[in-house]
Amino acid sequence: MKPKWSLSRLLIGLFLLAVAVATLYPFLYMISVSLSSDVHVIKNEISLLPKGLNFNAYQVVLHDDRIWTSYRNTILYVAVGAPLSLLITAAGAYALSKKEMMFHKPLTLMIVFTMFFNGGMIPTFLVVKSLGLVDSFWSMILPSAISTWNLIIMRTFFLGLPKELEESGKLDGLTEIGIFTRIVLPLSTASLATIGLFYAVGIWNNFYSALLYLRNDQLYPLQVVLRNIVMASQMVLNGGSNVGDNQVLDEPLKYATIIVSTVPILLIYPFLQKYFVKGALIGSVKG
Repeated sequence: MKPKWSLSRLLIGLFLLAVAVATLYPFLYMISVSLSSDVHVIKNEISLLPKGLNFNAYQVVLHDDRIWTSYRNTILYVAVGAPLSLLITAAGAYALSKKEMMFHKPLTLMIVFTMFFNGGMIPTFLVVKSLGLVDSFWSMILPSAISTWNLIIMRTFFLGLPKELEESGKLDGLTEIGIFTRIVLPLSTASLATIGLFYAVGIWNNFYSALLYLRNDQLYPLQVVLRNIVMASQMVLNGGSNVGDNQVLDEPLKYATIIVSTVPILLIYPFLQKYFVKGALIGSVKG
């Protein structure tokens, strides 16, 4: 019988602990700086805990109308885009899982081809423009509605489902759509939750599409506003922003904006964590 604590387990535990610390420290550092007083920030005295606690940076961020407008836009993009992408991906993956489908192999090869090659930025922009999607709500959703990687993962997941279930559905008079909606989808909760979260996070963090297709700042998602603040310091005037008689430095303001934009999507992970291993990895077992 192997000992409960072996050297290999200890080394693995220490390695994972180091990875966790390396991952969490930047986030904790940003929180500390955003909550610290300007004096300690200027002197670079912040390490892990905030010093001279103050919330001036968050007051500036939360009182900026652009933040709330972009929050609304991002939530709408996620609420519409993630379910739509998930539906299209699931339907396409189910069709590709049918090897008896006409042109199954050529279609699969063409889809896999897009994982390695694409038309490029300018041709893609011209296609979106020709469809009349530039500077519209749908330009943030339709051009990136499907991820080929997610499609292949879900297709492999569907291939692993017992064929007997589909045969029994056909005996009961169900069509392919009925089998898909009444049998396949209810059995794919873990995979759907995981892929749906991937899509939601991707849309939440998407600023590239907005830079290409949006001209109206009232349609900007949260990440574009965040980028403008971090890269161009648009909220900062002459080195700082005023809150009453106080002035907020550039660095705490940037970190406060990052925290405000990141926390909501992070809060979703604990609720879907149980689906990750079952939903994401099960699609990679069978080729």
